[in-house]
Amino acid sequence: MHDVIIRPLTEADVAAVHEIESLCFPMPWSEASIRHDITENVAARWLALCEDGRLVAYAGMWLIIDEAHVTNVAVHPSFRRKGYGEAIVRALMQLAQDTCMGLITLEVRRSNAGAQALYHKVGFLDVGYRKRYYEDNKEDALIMYCQFAGQPGDGAEE
Repeated sequence: MHDVIIRPLTEADVAAVHEIESLCFPMPWSEASIRHDITENVAARWLALCEDGRLVAYAGMWLIIDEAHVTNVAVHPSFRRKGYGEAIVRALMQLAQDTCMGLITLEVRRSNAGAQALYHKVGFLDVGYRKRYYEDNKEDALIMYCQFAGQPGDGAEE
């Protein structure tokens, strides 16, 4: 049995996050960009998922007025297929709700069927595309969002 916790990311986690970023993405954020987002960006919120004390997944978002925009989600390749991706995304969604966001949105590569399946599983809907969004190969991004029940704009108060 593994001890798994989800906690806020700290500046001490930057190197571990950058390592996972580099393993998972063709255009990873730099350590400086990650550090800046964690320490200087008042709109940023990041979570870490740790197994037995080791950071193995993380997720970040920006809170903009009443919307949360997911910036990063990654699970170390050696720790996939354990439900950690779903756990960190659900925790990020809960944090967005707890901070009174009405919805959460993200972009994902059109070719990333695994991530899309995860986002659909936790309640995201496809809403459009951003043409040639990714700089490395000019791939389109699928825009997805999830509106939270009981938040302004969900129709519940009408």
